[in-house]
Amino acid sequence: MNTASPAAPSAATDAKAFKSFAEFYPFYLTEHSDRTCRRLHFAGSTSSLLCLAAAISSRNPWWLLAGLLCGYGFAWVGHFVFEKNKPASFKRPLYSFMGDWVMYKDIWAGKVKI
Repeated sequence: MNTASPAAPSAATDAKAFKSFAEFYPFYLTEHSDRTCRRLHFAGSTSSLLCLAAAISSRNPWWLLAGLLCGYGFAWVGHFVFEKNKPASFKRPLYSFMGDWVMYKDIWAGKVKI
């Protein structure tokens, strides 16, 4: 995983302390150091996108709920079972949501390994 940052935040860092997403994202990556957790995030994000496509194509809004359950369900299993930490979304929901998609992009780009 690429966490190259001159001042990588410690595990004890409070997620609420960050003033910008650019400051938050290196912390976010440290909260996803377990490969299985990152793989579950990737699976959940991909499933969420598939549910979004199903919602659009079927015009059935229940797929949006399924997408949320897939995305957060996979991620929370990754955190509670494998990473052994609480998801940052409990303290910084918007930054964490953004972090999910930036990490997803970084996985596809090969910057974060799964």
